[in-house]
Amino acid sequence: MATDSGDEYNPLDYDNLTKHCVQELMLRGPDSLDFPEPFTGSGVYALFYKGSLDLYRPIRSPKAEWPIYVGKAVPPGARKGGKTSRRSKALYSRLREHHESIRTAKNLDPKAFLCRYLAVTPLWITMAERLLIEDFQPLWNVCIEGFGLHDPGKRRYEGQRSWWDVLHPGRNWAGRLPQGPRSAAKAKQRVRDFLKNHKPGSRMPALREDPSRFMQDDED
Repeated sequence: MATDSGDEYNPLDYDNLTKHCVQELMLRGPDSLDFPEPFTGSGVYALFYKGSLDLYRPIRSPKAEWPIYVGKAVPPGARKGGKTSRRSKALYSRLREHHESIRTAKNLDPKAFLCRYLAVTPLWITMAERLLIEDFQPLWNVCIEGFGLHDPGKRRYEGQRSWWDVLHPGRNWAGRLPQGPRSAAKAKQRVRDFLKNHKPGSRMPALREDPSRFMQDDED
């Protein structure tokens, strides 16, 4: 029976790429953030919260099923179009940075987190990260931004403290940034508002259409 051309399978279709990327990542691990040995590879990863904070109860994921954060780790030279090394420890280094950020936070514990990571050909890393964010809409990516930030360096502390650092204070360099109108109370309310419609296993078409709804700063 002939099929309508609209039903043809396209392996490079956006939805198919999303499905394959998510499936592959979710087959890896899960692992703790306390890696005993360095490992090589660059690619994408996801962090999962399994702790007891009541605020994060709706997305608590002891079986590493629903990420609180996803990110990418590109090998040196990739951003400038240079030659990259397959022996890069980009994923390991990035996950160790996250371990340190969580460890220094006053209300978080690295033992309350799990991770999955997937080595990806450098050409596809940024696309894979975007697909994962769009598919899962992780809390720390879409609602409480700032977890993946680095120390801006000396004489560059004019910016405002991130929502993540307001909610989870402890990083020394973040403490040197002005807090501005943001507060822990406002950050917690952002989380509650976000999670009302964002539950594990659900998808949010409205948010897919306008993810900036939760990325905009509330300066009230």
